[in-house]
Amino acid sequence: MSFRANDCQQISLLDSLSGLTTREQKALENSWAKVFAEEIFPKIDEERFSVLYSNKASRPNTPVNVIIGALIIKELFDLSDDEMVENLMLDPRYQYALHTTSFAEQPLSDKTLSRFRKRCYDYESTHNVDLYHDCITDLGAKIAKMMKLNSRIRRMDSMMIESNIRRLSRMELLYTCVAKLVSYLHKEGKEDLLEGLEHYYDPNDFNRVIYHSRNEDAAGKISDILKDADLLLERCDASYDEVTEYQLLVRCLSEQTVVEEAKRRLKTKEDGSMDSKILQNPSDPDATFREKAGKQHRGYVANLEETVGENGSVVTDYQYDQNTKSDSQFMKEHLSSQEVQEEKTVLITDGGYCGEENRALAEEKNIELVTTDLTGKQVPGIYADFEFNEQGTRITRCPAGHTPKSSSYMSPTRQCRASFDRSLCASCPNKDQCRAKIHKKTAVVVISKRASERARYQRKMQTEEFRQLARIRNGVETLPSILRSQYHVDNMFVRGLQKTKFFFGSKIGALNFRKLFRYRKGLGHYAQNPAIA
Repeated sequence: MSFRANDCQQISLLDSLSGLTTREQKALENSWAKVFAEEIFPKIDEERFSVLYSNKASRPNTPVNVIIGALIIKELFDLSDDEMVENLMLDPRYQYALHTTSFAEQPLSDKTLSRFRKRCYDYESTHNVDLYHDCITDLGAKIAKMMKLNSRIRRMDSMMIESNIRRLSRMELLYTCVAKLVSYLHKEGKEDLLEGLEHYYDPNDFNRVIYHSRNEDAAGKISDILKDADLLLERCDASYDEVTEYQLLVRCLSEQTVVEEAKRRLKTKEDGSMDSKILQNPSDPDATFREKAGKQHRGYVANLEETVGENGSVVTDYQYDQNTKSDSQFMKEHLSSQEVQEEKTVLITDGGYCGEENRALAEEKNIELVTTDLTGKQVPGIYADFEFNEQGTRITRCPAGHTPKSSSYMSPTRQCRASFDRSLCASCPNKDQCRAKIHKKTAVVVISKRASERARYQRKMQTEEFRQLARIRNGVETLPSILRSQYHVDNMFVRGLQKTKFFFGSKIGALNFRKLFRYRKGLGHYAQNPAIA
C-alpha cells in the first residue's frame, strides 16, 4: 500500500450536504462537526505517517487525516471501531467533520483503524519513534494557539492508569500461566506433550482447582501446579522459546519460585527478588505494581503537561510508562526532550518533581521549575542568607555579614564547615537559627549550598507571586478525574504498554478538542463540561 496525501480538504458544494434542508444545514453548522472540520481536520499532519507505507506504485492508503480524525472522534463519543465506521456511513455530522461528504463510498472499513494502529505499533517497536504521540502533541500545540494560550505558563501532574486485568493470587497466576501454554499446545495439535495435563484446557477446571477446594488444600494444589509446570517445561524443551505463552510461564516461575534440592517451591520474603515489576497477570505482561497514598495500583502511569491561559488550558504533552516510574524521572525525560526556550517559561508542578538536578536541567532549557511543595525536611530560614563561592565548596559570608576564619569542604556530605571568631557568634542574635556550635575560641557552622538554596526556595514560597502560581497548578488536578469519568482510562479494551498508550493519546486528543469546542462556543473557562451534541 503506497502513501498518498488526502487532497480533499475543501468540501464541495455539490456533495451530499446539498440535499439537507435549510434547517438541517443550520443545525449542522452549529454542531461540534463544524469546529472539527474547520479547525482540527486541516491541522492533522499526514506526512509524518508516510513512513508507514510503501513508496512504490500500488493501491493508495486510506487518507491518514480521516483515520486520525476518526480515532479522536471515536474517543470523544466513547465508540467502538465498528460503531465509528457505521456512524461515518450514516451520520452527516461525521462525514462533515472528516471531509468525506463528497466521497462516493466512505473510506473506513471494519479493519482500517486496527491496521493503522498495527502499523504505528510496528514502527515504534522498530525505530523507537511514537508517531501518534507526536501527532497528538502537535495538535495540542496548535489548539493552544487557536485558544490564544500563553505557552510560557505550563503546569504538570501525573495520574495512575489501571490495567484492565483481574488481581490474581499466586496460585491463580501460576495456574493461568500453565493453562495458557497447555491451551496453546492443544490448539497446535501437540497432544503428545499434554499427557496428564488435559484438564488444563477444560473451561471448568479453573474453578474446580482454585475455588472448589478447602483453604488447607492450597499448599497441595500449588505443589501440583508447580510439578505440572516443570513437566511441561521439560517436554517443551527449548523448542518453544519464541512462543509468548512459554515465555510467560518461564518468567512467572523465575519470579515466583526457587528450586531447592531438585524441588520447586514458592519464594518467601527471605528469598528476596519480589519487586514491583514482577508479572501481575499474563493477560498484560507489561503491567507493574505500585502502592501510592495507601492504594494499590496495577498498570501504568501518565504524566500530563498543560499550557494554561485566561481562555482555558490544553494538554500539550504527555508521557506514558509503567507505574514504577517516578515523577522526578518523568521530569528529567521531559526536560531532556525540550529545546532551549526562546522566552522564559514557567513550569508549575508539585513536590514530587523537585530536585536540584531537575532544577538545573530546567535552567539550561530557560525554564523556571516551580514546585508548590518540597519533599523532605524543612531547613532553617536563616540558611538562605549564607553566601558561598560559585562551586559551593566554601562559605564566604554569614547572614550577619562576617567572613569566616576558615572554611573547608566535606565531599561525602557535600557540606561546608566554617569557623568564626567566638566573640562574633556568641553575641549574634542568629546563633540559635544558624545552629552554631560555640567552642572556647571559635564557633563552627556546618551547612551545604543545597540547604541554603532550599531555604531561599522556602522563603520564595511565602510570597504572593508564588501563591498565585500555586493556584494555577491546582487546575491540573482536575485532569485525572475527567479522564477517568468521561474517557474511562481505567477501563481500556486493550492491554499492554504500547497499545494502552496509543488509546490514551486518542483520549487526550478528544479532551483537547472538547476544550476547543467549549472555547469556540464561548462557554467560558469555568463552565461545566457540556455534552457535545
